[in-house]
Amino acid sequence: QVQLVESGGGLVQAGGSPRLSCAASGRTFSTYHMGWFRQAPGKEREFVATISWNGGSTSYLNSVKGRFTISRDNAKNMVYLQMNRLKPEDTAVYYCAAGDTSHPVYVMITPRFYDRWGQGTQVTVSS
Repeated sequence: QVQLVESGGGLVQAGGSPRLSCAASGRTFSTYHMGWFRQAPGKEREFVATISWNGGSTSYLNSVKGRFTISRDNAKNMVYLQMNRLKPEDTAVYYCAAGDTSHPVYVMITPRFYDRWGQGTQVTVSS
């Protein structure tokens, strides 16, 4: 039932700190685990971060740990990805996704456990 729309992508210099936003619509938003994934053209989709339905648990890709922060505001139906100290290798299309809370949160690093996806927002990091 949830629909997702990402925003905040664009061209940024290495070391920059943009914030991606994911706006969700639907009455059951708070019942979903949320995640961010990224994919470069011709490459496999890659897990970036996930957050449990109430924000109590988060997990990150090792290469972004300490640089990226996922958060959510259920009252506003919003999920965010704050990205700091960007590197050229962070260049990708970033996707917001929603997964059912029937799954244990530790499996939410896998794309197949998400059932709703946004259209993606391009993040290009220049050196």
